[in-house]
Amino acid sequence: MKFTPKLSSFSIPVRIYYEDTDAGGVVYYANYLKFLERCRSEWLRAIGHRQADLLRDPGIAFVVRSVQVDFLKPARLDDQLLVDLEVAKISRAQVFFRQAIRRADASVAGGSVDLLGAAVQIVCVNSAQMKPTSIPAFLRSQLEALQ
Repeated sequence: MKFTPKLSSFSIPVRIYYEDTDAGGVVYYANYLKFLERCRSEWLRAIGHRQADLLRDPGIAFVVRSVQVDFLKPARLDDQLLVDLEVAKISRAQVFFRQAIRRADASVAGGSVDLLGAAVQIVCVNSAQMKPTSIPAFLRSQLEALQ
């Protein structure tokens, strides 16, 4: 799964700390999911929506339904990563993302090395009942404009 960020994509930097690594000195595989989640949370904030506010009114949350991940190369202690996303598709109650993690590397063409590619499906749920619900119209129209 190859993901090439576009102008409409969103990225955040992530530095790798000792706590992110396993006994072999590389990033523990589950931590990559945290980095992807952090990117989606910061993206939502960047487009004007805090998750805490959405929980209160209109009472929704976004939960992960599925993740497909291709681990390409390891990240190591002190690496500076770029975590990318772009909205691939939006449906009534779901958002599909393409995400990637790259290591900054000025010595290669393009300035980075691909470490991970992911397809992430999230579902909008009623936060009180934890059941799927439609993405509110004010938010869906904004998300659709980002595709």
